[in-house]
Formats: sequence, structure tokens, C-alpha cells
Amino acid sequence: MADIIDTAAEAGSFTTLIAAVRAAGLVETLKGAGPFTVLAPTDEAFAALPAGAVEDLLKPENLESLKAVLLYHVLPGRFLADDVVEMTKATTVQGQEIEIEATDVVKFNGNTVLKPDVLADNGVIHVINGVLTPISE
Repeated sequence: MADIIDTAAEAGSFTTLIAAVRAAGLVETLKGAGPFTVLAPTDEAFAALPAGAVEDLLKPENLESLKAVLLYHVLPGRFLADDVVEMTKATTVQGQEIEIEATDVVKFNGNTVLKPDVLADNGVIHVINGVLTPISE
């Protein structure tokens, strides 16, 4: 089995997410021991953002904002779908909470899980259909 970064790269539908993780300098973190639960937006989820949003976040002067957005997609620990459905919220690595709704589908802040439990050596990926945005302080 591969780590979270290599698992996401092999899937082929996370090129924008991986490019953002590289730009933010978080590759080694997500290749680390973990465990991590990554809520991974697809390339389509990033493409649905307003025009220029991704390019703006990738600018060097927005590095801290980029890191905050990316770390808002990471939970400390390994939470499989069976664990998640028992939760109503979780605190992200970024520090803010996300809301979890589990009915016939699981949603994180209203974004639907498309594919749960993509296993990696150092955690698990849940594929989601939207980009999560932390609350600006």
C-alpha cells in the first residue's frame, strides 16, 4: 500500500489537489506517519470554484491561506466511514471544526462523499465533491 500522496496520485483525479499540496510545501507532512483522514476534493470540485480562485490561492503571497484551506481538509487520525457516520463534527488539522451529516450519504460541510475509505499506509482518503473553505478570522 502507498501513502496518502502516492495513493491520491495513482487515482488520477486529484491533480489540482496534489499541485496545491506541493505548492504549500505539505507533501512531506502528508507522506509522514500520520495517521490522517483526508477529505479529498476531485479535480472537478476545484474546477467548479469561481474563475481564478485556484490560481489566486497558488500565488506565493497567498501561501498561508493555501495551507489553511488544505489543512482544513485533513483530520488528525484514521476515520473510516463506519467511524464518520457516528460523528456530527470533527476538528481539522487547520484547527477549525467541520460539520458531518450522515443520512443516506455522508457530507462534510454539505459536500457529499463520492467514494469513502480509499486506504493508504498512513491514513484514509474520503473523496468529496466540493472544496471545503475554512471560516476567515
